[in-house]
Amino acid sequence: MVIKKFQAETEIDAIMQAKEELGKDAIVMNIKAVKPKGLQKFFRKARVEVTAAVDEENNYNTGEGMLNKMQELQKTLEEVKKREEEEQRAKKQEEVLNSSKNIIKESEETDINSKGIENRLNNLQLMIERQMQIEDKEVTKTEKKKGVKKEESKADACIRLVKEQLLDNEVEEQYANAILEGIRGTLKRDTTIDNVLASIYQKIVLKLGKTKIVEENQEEVKYIYFIGPTGVGKTTTIAKIASNLKIQKRIKVALITSDTYRIAAVEQLRTYANILGVPLKVIYSEEEMKKAKQEYQDYDIVLIDTAGRSHKNVEQTEDIEKLIKVVPEEERDVYLVLSATTKYKDLVKITETYGKFIKYNLIFTKLDETCCVGNILNVKMLTDATLSYLTSGQNVPGDIEKIDAQKIAKQLLGGQ
Repeated sequence: MVIKKFQAETEIDAIMQAKEELGKDAIVMNIKAVKPKGLQKFFRKARVEVTAAVDEENNYNTGEGMLNKMQELQKTLEEVKKREEEEQRAKKQEEVLNSSKNIIKESEETDINSKGIENRLNNLQLMIERQMQIEDKEVTKTEKKKGVKKEESKADACIRLVKEQLLDNEVEEQYANAILEGIRGTLKRDTTIDNVLASIYQKIVLKLGKTKIVEENQEEVKYIYFIGPTGVGKTTTIAKIASNLKIQKRIKVALITSDTYRIAAVEQLRTYANILGVPLKVIYSEEEMKKAKQEYQDYDIVLIDTAGRSHKNVEQTEDIEKLIKVVPEEERDVYLVLSATTKYKDLVKITETYGKFIKYNLIFTKLDETCCVGNILNVKMLTDATLSYLTSGQNVPGDIEKIDAQKIAKQLLGGQ
């Protein structure tokens, strides 16, 4: 793959330069504004920089070949992203006089936080048993606690410590209370700490429920819509799922995108489509969606990327609703893609907005950017929607897995 950058006064001129030099098969991978630095910024206008690429060969027939191309593309995207981050970092250093001191301070804080995470107890029972020893000593010294059963105090302490752990993992207090109060009512006088923990673990697993992934329908084409806010990683998630379906399961896949508001998103998906050897259609309306549906009747699964929309904009969400309802309910599945790093209050608004017009499954992204998984349980208990995938990075086709309720339950309780 040949990759080059082109600068011009307008985006169209830069793309034309790329097409002229690299040929008509050139693909736009990134577009950004480049502002002059120093004194030049007073005399020169900002320019547009386009990063374009063209394949040196077009052999994508084998799964191994597609995977190699996908990995090559991923490295390229990472290099582009790294260069952009370096440019932004340099700009910050230029603006902030004491940046070096801040960086050192930030590094020290990061080390402290990392050690804190590593030192968290993997075995919650050990923590509780230590707490029991302290409470037992207090019972013998405090006359007020005479007549209190040790088994009862241990069970209460166990539940209290589990609640602290859940809250520390950013589980909303109302959901932590709902789970723990349900357990408290089933405890017997002679219940051991082991049994209390086992009951809480099982309760969380049941609350998370079964998961659902993208699978073909043997009888007809399955249309899979991906909806959600801007910046949560819908396009990359679609590329990961498409790769797994095509390479690993040998399913006949097609792609559609209505995300015409971001040129880079369309070109990114087009690049993945070219590497996988699957068709991609860009649509702008319900009528074009209907035509695309007719064209893709011979495929097993059609993955549909929608534009990121603000949950505050009613008109934009209505556009998505119209696009989805082109396909009958029995022929479609909808996946709401959410970032695990989003504040719970915002997640409430987002899920409520989409829930007003469509039933959806849940995908969580950016698990690599947070140490807490509480929002997975929060949103599940809020919406009762079926959980699906979680992603933890930008690698395609990797960094995606089916949500494991048992694994999430262990993480919520402080395990690994």
